[in-house]
Amino acid sequence: MDLKDIQRHLDQVMNEQNNRSISEFEGYSPFEMHQILHFTFGKDSPIQLQKLTDSDYKKIPILNQIKYLTDLIDKTGEVKLTKMGFLPTKIVSAIYEQGFLKEEHIEKGISKLYKETDSLTIHLTRILIELGGLVKKRSGKLSLTKSSKKILGDNYELLRLILTTFATKFNLAYNDGYGENQIGQLGYGFSLILLSKYGKEKRLDSFYAERYFKAYPQLLESVEPNYGTLEKYTTNCYSVRTFDRFLDYFGLINIETEGKGLDSIKYISKTDIYDILT
Repeated sequence: MDLKDIQRHLDQVMNEQNNRSISEFEGYSPFEMHQILHFTFGKDSPIQLQKLTDSDYKKIPILNQIKYLTDLIDKTGEVKLTKMGFLPTKIVSAIYEQGFLKEEHIEKGISKLYKETDSLTIHLTRILIELGGLVKKRSGKLSLTKSSKKILGDNYELLRLILTTFATKFNLAYNDGYGENQIGQLGYGFSLILLSKYGKEKRLDSFYAERYFKAYPQLLESVEPNYGTLEKYTTNCYSVRTFDRFLDYFGLINIETEGKGLDSIKYISKTDIYDILT
């Protein structure tokens, strides 16, 4: 056997190893998991975003909230921010009144909407359009970038940009009280895989968390719970970041909650839009 034969044999062994089915990965291979982790919507990934109809795009709350804000900026040419760098109160009110994303604490009168940071989703919207390069900030004013004009007219490309910006550039741990760790963010594509596979029936959020941590057990190593058990704490962290403050904003899931506070039970199922999109 010469060197070429040896190399062919080694290549074959490595290929078989990289493409073998792994139970912890829901039957996906190391190669597929690498694509899911690093190239979530790439050509070799099991996850592919499909084009939707205009009526279906209108069912994606965060997409339409971003389009509304960028349209306001486009019409006025620029928006002057507050001294703290936030959206002015009139624009905050105008966005929330559209009803794209409602927030329980505002709807129930627990807190009033006045400034940008009073609303998680409006604050997020402003951050996303900056991180996504749709706007530039100069001298305390927001205006659209030249490159944004084309993408804002293409719902498919805009949604792809928002989704990847949210999942890879925005810090999912931002202000959620669960500390600076990668839970939910690392391997977010695997959460999409789980939802695709199991989301037809409503299931507990812990069902998804268990399978997520089975695939990424190393994420549990650096977590020190502020309450309860490690399992309960990390499940809640994963659930908030993946479901409440991510996929729900995109209209990809239904959430049914029983009970209140830390003792509440949460059920998750996928929407029709999810199956059409992926």
